Amino acid sequence: MIRNMKRHCIYALFIGLFVSACNDIELPMQSGVETETTDIFIPEDATEGELLVKFVPEMTDILDRMAEEAASAPTLTRSGIPSTDEVLRILGGYELERVFPIDPRHEERARANGMHLWYIVRFDENTDLKMAISSLRQLGEISKIQCNTTLKRIDNSSRKPVAISSNRLKGAPRVAELADINSCEHLGFQWGYINEGNYTAPYDFSQEWAPIEPGADVNCREAWDIYPEAGDPSIIVAVLDEGVMWSHPDLQDNMWVNEGEAYGSKEDADGNGYAGDKYGYNFVKNTPILCWSETYDTGHGTHVAGTIAAVNGNDKGVCGVAGGNKKEYPNSGVRIMSCQVIDGMYSVSLAQEARAIKYAADNGAVIIQCSWGYNSSLANMMQGYTPGPASEEEWGGLYPLEKEAIDYFIHNAGSPNGVIEGGIAIFAAGNEYSAMPAFPSAYSKCVSVAAIAADYTPAGYTDYGVEVDFSAPGGDTEYYGVLGENNDGFDWSKPNGGILSTLVIDGKAGYGYYEGTSMSCPHVSGVAALGLSYAAKMRRHFKAEEFVELMKTTARDLDHRYTNKTKIYHYNHSSAGYSTVQMNLNDYRGKMGKLIDAGALLRAIYDPENPDREPAGSDMRVPNITVAPSEEVRVDLAAFYLEGETLTYSIEVENETIAVAKVDDATKTLIVTGKVAGTTTATIKAGDKVQTIAITVRKSGNSSGWM
Repeated sequence: MIRNMKRHCIYALFIGLFVSACNDIELPMQSGVETETTDIFIPEDATEGELLVKFVPEMTDILDRMAEEAASAPTLTRSGIPSTDEVLRILGGYELERVFPIDPRHEERARANGMHLWYIVRFDENTDLKMAISSLRQLGEISKIQCNTTLKRIDNSSRKPVAISSNRLKGAPRVAELADINSCEHLGFQWGYINEGNYTAPYDFSQEWAPIEPGADVNCREAWDIYPEAGDPSIIVAVLDEGVMWSHPDLQDNMWVNEGEAYGSKEDADGNGYAGDKYGYNFVKNTPILCWSETYDTGHGTHVAGTIAAVNGNDKGVCGVAGGNKKEYPNSGVRIMSCQVIDGMYSVSLAQEARAIKYAADNGAVIIQCSWGYNSSLANMMQGYTPGPASEEEWGGLYPLEKEAIDYFIHNAGSPNGVIEGGIAIFAAGNEYSAMPAFPSAYSKCVSVAAIAADYTPAGYTDYGVEVDFSAPGGDTEYYGVLGENNDGFDWSKPNGGILSTLVIDGKAGYGYYEGTSMSCPHVSGVAALGLSYAAKMRRHFKAEEFVELMKTTARDLDHRYTNKTKIYHYNHSSAGYSTVQMNLNDYRGKMGKLIDAGALLRAIYDPENPDREPAGSDMRVPNITVAPSEEVRVDLAAFYLEGETLTYSIEVENETIAVAKVDDATKTLIVTGKVAGTTTATIKAGDKVQTIAITVRKSGNSSGWM
């Protein structure tokens, strides 16, 4: 019997997106030219009386002038462009709002990337959207138009996460030689990290259950042995999902904290355009209050966050791949930023989704974890799916704002002087058992993640295809045992095929199992964060694409396992009885990427057993400095040199009439003081290393100059 993939996808990918958008229209047309509307598609869930438009760069000065006149108002009542305002007047009373709020710290690069040109245009809700698009597409001042649809959760109440009370998880197998991190009670159940092959099927059915193969994991054992700190707080992962329960006792110490902001405050203390965003932001309801206890919330975001960075070494709960080692290194573990895009039965619009992605880049995240996506273009329509975009060009045409936001993150997150220049966008491949991953996962600049079971074989639900970059454990509970059903006789002292992590249970902190590419995706995000943390310790620098390539070259081959055999796939009990189907593993060759390997990645960055081996990446460099006259800038030099805390530093400024500099030997701090406007250079000596930086003295820029 063919498996009901829709039912499984709904269970495993709770944040699947089922949306369409109007075509991306490049518009050289001039006002007054009549156009047909037959080529304009309006999705059923398009917001009435609202469109997303991108103006051409030549309109920047006019739009800025209108914004300046409007002062602090969030919306404009006219664009200042006569032809545009005339068309909008015909469409009914209207207003315009910039898609991206102004963050003075990053407005210059936002403008360089054209993000300031995107506007939400609102007009009479009774206006026909096809007519509105047909009218606006005639304007040469507008380059792109799309509908502002709402991202949809794919729901099915018959399959839910399986919440497990802690007392039913007692007796987890101990993991040898990891005493400190192993103090997490349930690490032995997290086979996706360390699979020792001691997991058994929980039920005695007539069919033979799948074997468990040791090593079908992301190799945390080796990685944590190389790098016992297991995560650095300077590495921030933004979770675009349901709200993360920041108060969960197994997550709170590893949450990103926006210092200076008061949680839920209406005051924007740091001026980034978002008030009260202490742990992230709820983009669904435009509030800093993160929510995880609405009726339709599932705990999905909290579960994903736990796989990445649940606190390690705290004698409780579960471990995170990059969750640190609090027992030995109190200030360890990467940080989780919650960018909420699902809130109960509500979800973000495309404009809000784009804001969430840009927010992550502008507030320090270097990885976005995205366990959502559109339907695969090869999704089975007989199973109730509407196929999504089939190519990068089609996706970019349908969702230009989304693509530009992702590109902005990939190109602008991180720092040229930090551990990574650029950002890594990691997406779940999808759960429709389709031979092509869904977009945005299939986008060539994103990292696409498929799911395997505990024997290396593809999970029965996973999307696959040549676009997939990595596989990681996502679980396959129907192959290894059905969670939450027929629990009489279930031996809870044995692990099973699901992925165990932090969860929200009736609004309270707990633990439980999920499965899906939604679960394999955070394994890869966690490994990437762990690798960047280790690179920070070793003072290595990477460009984002360079680091992703290193992840690929160190991952393990799977194709040799997908030859001359089939996988017997088990199903749930149903009215049709218990049945199986055989999956031809040859079909997956070259289409599952490689199995991400944390240990191999860390050894490639720097192998402590082979210190003479050339480490990956390049040396970090002290950044060029901009300072105002009579003011000073301080730089922690030790952060840029391996064992920098033990080095002796000196600095020599070429032209001390422009700036002067000194080093505080006690704190290893470089102190640069501006004198008069101008530019000079300075030479820094750190042990036997020498580098030259530029020092620019000028009045403070951009702090109040952008409207």
